[in-house]
Amino acid sequence: MAVLPIYTYGAPVLREKARPVKEVTDDVIRLIMDMFETMHKAGGIGLAATQVGRLERIIVIDVSDIEELKEVKPLTIINPEVMSPEGTLKMEEGCLSIPDIRDEVVRADAFKLRYRDTSFRSVEMEVRGMLGRVILHEIDHLNGVLFLDHLTAAQLRNHSDELKKIERGDMEVSYPVVTAVDIAA
Repeated sequence: MAVLPIYTYGAPVLREKARPVKEVTDDVIRLIMDMFETMHKAGGIGLAATQVGRLERIIVIDVSDIEELKEVKPLTIINPEVMSPEGTLKMEEGCLSIPDIRDEVVRADAFKLRYRDTSFRSVEMEVRGMLGRVILHEIDHLNGVLFLDHLTAAQLRNHSDELKKIERGDMEVSYPVVTAVDIAA
């Protein structure tokens, strides 16, 4: 397994829409394993393929370090679809692609999720609360949407200096990254 660089705010791939996975190949399995390794190394609880520069509809999630979710096994979610969203929940979010910025985001509190597992079997599950928030955050990535897109203009203004620093690559993180400056070079 390898630790892949995470693309940061300003990298064009973060605004692209990922394509559905047609089948689970050795390359897809390797990507999933590398994504788990990368997410753990970066101290994250979710990671989308677009964050490592791949335009496949794959997300990995491991929320087992969160006390109330320690029984939830790590998930690989391929080609996710959200159905029947209900209610709203406002909670603080952060993102490995936007280091050191956190803010409150409103998302659906509960929904039905349909996806493919690593055997490419169709799975449906009811999701709510924190696990649902992580899944919705990562699905947004697959659609080229960042958690920043859910913020008000006032919230965004509060982060403008930090965002400019991230775009310039002026940040310190404990994991490898690809910045907008790296791509432009």
